Amino acid sequence: MESSDEEYESLGEEEEEELSSSILSDEVQDLEKQLSQIQVHIPEVVYEFDWKSIDTSNLPESYRTNSAKEQLLLKVADNFHHQYAHLCPDREPLFLHPVNECGVEKFVSTTVRPTLLPYLELYNWDGCARFVSDYLTMEPLPSPIAPPSYLYSPTTILRYQRGNCFDFSVLLCSLLIGAGYDAYCVNGYATREICMMDESKEVCPLLQKPEQVTEEAAKEKPKKYAIRPLRDLTSKYEQQEAAKLQAKVQEVEDKKKKEEQEKIAEAQKPKPDTLYGLRVHAWVLVLSGKREVPESFFIDPFTGKSYSTADDHFLGIESVWNHRNYWINMQDCWNACRDLQFDLGDPVNWEFMLLGADKPLLSVPDVEEEEEMGDDEVEVLLKEEEPKGFDMPASWVEQIQISPKEFETRCPQGKKVIQYKNAKLEKWAPYLNGNGLVSRLTLYEDPDCTKVLEVKEWYKNREDVMETRELNKQTDVTTECFLPGHAHGLKAHIYKTMEPETDRTMEFYSETRVDGLEKRIETPTDMTEYFVGRSDFLYYRHTEFGQRVKKVAAILVNTETNARPIFKITERFHRNPNKLADEDVAERIFSIAEEKIYLTYHRKKNYITPSKREFNKRSDVDNKGNKIVMTPDMCTSYQAGSTEKEKKLFHLYEMLMNLIEDEKCSRHQVWESEIEILDILRNREDEEAASKLTVSIYDTERNEKSKEQREAMERQLQEERQRQVEQELDYLAPFLIQLGGVDKMTKWLALRLKEDCLTDFKHRLVDKANLIQARFEKETQELQKKQQWYQQNQLNMTLEDEDAYLNYCSDAMFRIRILEMRLSKHKEKAPLKYMALEEKLCKDPRLAEYLKFYF
Repeated sequence: MESSDEEYESLGEEEEEELSSSILSDEVQDLEKQLSQIQVHIPEVVYEFDWKSIDTSNLPESYRTNSAKEQLLLKVADNFHHQYAHLCPDREPLFLHPVNECGVEKFVSTTVRPTLLPYLELYNWDGCARFVSDYLTMEPLPSPIAPPSYLYSPTTILRYQRGNCFDFSVLLCSLLIGAGYDAYCVNGYATREICMMDESKEVCPLLQKPEQVTEEAAKEKPKKYAIRPLRDLTSKYEQQEAAKLQAKVQEVEDKKKKEEQEKIAEAQKPKPDTLYGLRVHAWVLVLSGKREVPESFFIDPFTGKSYSTADDHFLGIESVWNHRNYWINMQDCWNACRDLQFDLGDPVNWEFMLLGADKPLLSVPDVEEEEEMGDDEVEVLLKEEEPKGFDMPASWVEQIQISPKEFETRCPQGKKVIQYKNAKLEKWAPYLNGNGLVSRLTLYEDPDCTKVLEVKEWYKNREDVMETRELNKQTDVTTECFLPGHAHGLKAHIYKTMEPETDRTMEFYSETRVDGLEKRIETPTDMTEYFVGRSDFLYYRHTEFGQRVKKVAAILVNTETNARPIFKITERFHRNPNKLADEDVAERIFSIAEEKIYLTYHRKKNYITPSKREFNKRSDVDNKGNKIVMTPDMCTSYQAGSTEKEKKLFHLYEMLMNLIEDEKCSRHQVWESEIEILDILRNREDEEAASKLTVSIYDTERNEKSKEQREAMERQLQEERQRQVEQELDYLAPFLIQLGGVDKMTKWLALRLKEDCLTDFKHRLVDKANLIQARFEKETQELQKKQQWYQQNQLNMTLEDEDAYLNYCSDAMFRIRILEMRLSKHKEKAPLKYMALEEKLCKDPRLAEYLKFYF
């Protein structure tokens, strides 16, 4: 029985093993099938920066060692940390003294280096935050739930242009304190989007429009003698039924829109964060008071954006510090940072480390005790209770300096890309792009950023003063905006194509134009122009064109004969106070196709209708065109409210002649407008093809003319200094020393001194030429030997040997060429130098008296 039971158990175990193995094999097959269907996207290789490889050999001594005061501060910090850990065992360890780039422990407050840089943009908090976010490259923390074990100096961070949130915050805090703000570095907790600098769910700041405050229109009081409105005879029941039906339709549409929005929001909703509330982040706190800051706020150093202290992105605070002290938050952060009080002088909510804080607690005695004690006793008591604090040591960080070129370049390698919600923002340094492009904002229709809706570009330093360009991909409309200073006074240009006689709108700076043109709208069939500040009070001109009988290339339209045929010109004028209303034309229409002229005058006061006139031009009256016979049927007039007799035919004839001349002038001005449009289009094409950039005369690095002038001036100064040195050199001094103290010089002695000096100078010139010649011959011989060796070993040489041989030959030929130039220049100048020295010796006051008889 026992053996049978054992066999049965063994058989059962074997069946279970076979069953389990079959089940496992099925599961493995299913798993392999599922894994085969998964498409693996290989991410791009991201090369992390190795901070251990940075060069620390040139750093100051304060980076490598701690002073006595800093060592004492570290002991105080350790004691403070032991007490804190004993009293608050459930709290995270404090971020007090991480190591710097040299591996030396430094207190975090001494890493802050208040600095005011000489740039106007860095005097305000938004400019500082924008500069730090643009200048540095973000690096995530080594551990997302713990502060780093190191904190490098702001100078090193600026040098390598990268860092984590703590590096960003220390640098930004240093700049803000230097600019006069009450700023502090914050060690706390934030959401995943803030910690990872993920702005893909945020709207681009350039797209956020300021809130417009709508003002309610004031209700007009009903007039006492106003005309009663007509009685409303529509059925109120039908109106109610129609409103109900419209409300139902609107309700269905709103419900559909709401469901679609909920679906989109659910699809775009980020995945839940498993580390929510545990992610460590550092940012900057700016308290109210200094620099007229009305309310305390946070600054995220990664993006440079400001947030309210009650914002949901910031989930808690462990500690804050500046260059003077260190504070621990003793308040509960169960409701994030919404209920936190930022009175750092309150020891209940904030525990400070050093007594010498710049936010002290002022203990004021009760009023009853003040009445009992005298003023002298209160002062003595305050002096006795005044604590003796420990001052924070000076910062060990070197002075923060940013050169103008680095400040201008901003982004690492001059370029930075930021991804927003359905948008992408690209930034470039000035002069990095040849066309002056500094920013580009691309708007997309879908969250995956595949279909482009609109592209906005910003430019700087362009010669054509173009500032922005917008391209709408849906309508293919391009809008270009210009700064003042364009050759044609162009302010904006809106177009679909650069072909002439198409739809376009041009806006101008009217104050820079003689004709006062403010706006011009052109279509294939008409053109409308708006004017400002003209002496003839013209403010509007509309021209209707016809089709050409014979099509002519628009680019060749340079005469009035080739211009488009004009059907009608409409001109409107403002009121001229120096004329009567019946004589001041408000609208003038030249109907060229109908050969008529219509005049409409301004309305007189207390009149409803204006006066009007209509002229008929009859070209068949006089074949020669010298005289037109005026008949009454050629002018139709309407005089509003006037009892005066109509004007005589002679006055109407004069008016018609003046109007015909005005019509010719108007047609000519329309033709000039067409020519100007062609000139502007041609110039715009040339400007886009050239893409020239302007350089300030104060930019010594890029301004070639000023650079050449500066180099020429430096060259002249150097030549002048060399000339002065040569003039101050006394050639007779060595020879006079050999003669000893000679009180009186003879003629033969003077002649001997002159000849010895010239002979010695001649020998030195010859020696110099021989030295150059010897070096030249030596280089030539070495080159010849190398060439012989190459010819002998040419077949057995490797590619590396051939490269080395070519480099040697190029260097040798360069040295030989230099020696040839020096030798030829020396031979050219040697006789001149000899003659100059001979002339100088003859003019020497010590020899001139004796040598004048010989020369």
